[in-house]
Amino acid sequence: MISRSLNVTNWLKILRTAAAGLSLLVVSNSVSAATGNNQLKPGEFVVDHPTLINLGFEWHIDGDDNRNSKVDVSYRKEGEQTWKQAMPMLRLQGERIYQKDSWDVISPNMFAGSILDLQPDTEYEVRFIMSDPDGITGQTAKTLTRIVKAHTRKEPMPHKGGRTFHVYPPSYKGPRQEPSFDGIMCAYKTYCGGGDTTTTARPRVQAGDIILVHAGLYRNHPDYYGPDKLNNTTSPVEGTYYLTASGTPDKPIVIKGAGDGEVILDGGGNFNLFNVKTGDYNYIEAITFRNTDIAIWAGTQFQQGSKGLTVKNCRFENVDVGIFSNYSGSSDFYIADNTFIGRDNLNYLTAWANSPYGTQPAPGRESYWAQFNGVGGQVFPPTMASYVAVKVYGPGHVIAYNYVEGFHDGIDTETYGNPDGSDATKGPHYPPREYWERRTVAVDYYNNYMTNFHDNSFEIDGSEHNIRVMRNMMINSANEPMCNQPAVGGPIYWIRNIIYHAPDGALRMTSGAPGVLFYNNTILTEVSVGSSANNHWRNNLILGEGSSPAIFRELTYTNYSDSDYNGFRVNPGVDYSFQWTSPPWNILADYSALVNGTGGGGEEGGGGGRGGGQAGGSARPSDKSLEIRRFKTLAEYSQATHQDEHSITLDYDVFVNVPRLEKTPETVQKLYKASDLDFSLKQGSAAIDKGVIVPNITDGFSGDAPDLGALEYGQAPPHYGPRHYAPGGDQPSEN
Repeated sequence: MISRSLNVTNWLKILRTAAAGLSLLVVSNSVSAATGNNQLKPGEFVVDHPTLINLGFEWHIDGDDNRNSKVDVSYRKEGEQTWKQAMPMLRLQGERIYQKDSWDVISPNMFAGSILDLQPDTEYEVRFIMSDPDGITGQTAKTLTRIVKAHTRKEPMPHKGGRTFHVYPPSYKGPRQEPSFDGIMCAYKTYCGGGDTTTTARPRVQAGDIILVHAGLYRNHPDYYGPDKLNNTTSPVEGTYYLTASGTPDKPIVIKGAGDGEVILDGGGNFNLFNVKTGDYNYIEAITFRNTDIAIWAGTQFQQGSKGLTVKNCRFENVDVGIFSNYSGSSDFYIADNTFIGRDNLNYLTAWANSPYGTQPAPGRESYWAQFNGVGGQVFPPTMASYVAVKVYGPGHVIAYNYVEGFHDGIDTETYGNPDGSDATKGPHYPPREYWERRTVAVDYYNNYMTNFHDNSFEIDGSEHNIRVMRNMMINSANEPMCNQPAVGGPIYWIRNIIYHAPDGALRMTSGAPGVLFYNNTILTEVSVGSSANNHWRNNLILGEGSSPAIFRELTYTNYSDSDYNGFRVNPGVDYSFQWTSPPWNILADYSALVNGTGGGGEEGGGGGRGGGQAGGSARPSDKSLEIRRFKTLAEYSQATHQDEHSITLDYDVFVNVPRLEKTPETVQKLYKASDLDFSLKQGSAAIDKGVIVPNITDGFSGDAPDLGALEYGQAPPHYGPRHYAPGGDQPSEN
């Protein structure tokens, strides 16, 4: 077996010059020499909110200005003897996120990292070995070992000992299970009269109670006024269910389909159906929400929001937004096995904005996508009939096994701006300790099936540390499916995702976007990193679709960003195929172009997507703080930059059945299904055994070394989308 593994030295790749000779720019716009405080001083250790299958950790430090310390990680279930290796923690050190008046965050001096794919509701021991050749303050040894215990979260479930209330449509005339009520709010509250009396009741339910909703259509008419419970059991005018009572993690308040047929909550075109902003630990299952703008509203920025919301096995259709909270105090949501169908055009792929690359538009058109205005009834720019399926903010959320189709964006973290406790204009530039509970850390997005978006499949904008985006199918995204606009420190893990038909490129990175890690992804469109720092690539397959001439372009403000062990398909007949833009090699980090706004959104330096300009989109040739280096071949690029020295070139014949796409007007609006494709590697593929070991990600590989891309040869592909469906709901076209 080839001894080929990821280690910190390779990961950071500060090999071009001795660390002591590098200059360090972090806050100012001019070069300042390192202070020489190279000895490491350990600080506070933080265990982030656990999720069902992942654990995240932070270890804050002082010193180590020369960045030669590391933290190795291993773990085991409590009671086991053998330690398993995990990824080393990612080092953060003053990386800057900047966009004038919106963002100015400076990463603290710290390590952060995650352990992945654990078992739910399980106790683990985790061992951290910190080492620094220059020594550790307060001891003679140059290593320090710390062992902590952490427990993964269990999947939320109804409490078995709670009271049960049965709900039937008001028009139902058949036999009932008791106690029974007409409509959800009649069970939820002590009284359910109409009109002004609606607000006189108080919650009947308490922690652990279960409301079983029996099959039928539940539709309120808030524009009617009177004692008829059919029309007035929610709230006058709004028709909103205000769910204000709170459960507990072990005893949530449950509203669940009874299992005797489809339960349909029809908003009749109202603004919001369920409002849970003041109620914690609500559990919603097997309900169809339709004909409303916001189906479940769980939080509002700077105001209030819920904790512990669970939404499982539900269906959302004809909605503008499925589930929404941008409140920093919201935490620990579990959103799984749901189907979200938006109002946007389900027959064509189209973008929301201009497309700078690819086939030129028809004469007189203002953008590439405008040429489809009027075709099949399309309108450009398209009406944003559906904004986003899920948007969250705050720590500990899990969004998994969902099917999402026909929205502007698929699943998002709120972009938000500077985290609470910090300020983009006045400082501080990182939240003080008392605000850490309101940071967006330890959030999981995995095994979702994402299709047909004007913009991004996932936006992790505003996310800080230990964000895990894993094993998702992203197919049919007009603009970049992977959006880091910006990432706020890292690590942000993109692991084993598949991207197909993304005609405007794979990803958007702006405003500095530090700490983003791409491991074992299959990316079947061009990659253009418009703004980054501390950015790392391993084991990816990157084959183009014609979104830009170059297959891989990186703009980074740090010379400890790196890329290796990837597979590329070089576009034929282009002027250059690879670009690596960074400070001069003798400069460790320089954020002058970012802070001074000398970036642009165009092709010159790497394309910044929507950020551009002051967001630090790309480098201009006149900006001497960054060097733009372009190369026609992989060999030339690797020799000059020492990046991708073990990477290879290959073609679409590595896959069992994946046709190469080309961005042309005749085909660009077509929608594809994953069930018609096979992204597995073909026997004898050039991508087999060409990767590097990344602990906890490539575990269990076969052959001499891990394979490139999302799917290891000979192993079954993961499941994408819901594992089961709401009673009466149509199964999505893909799962």
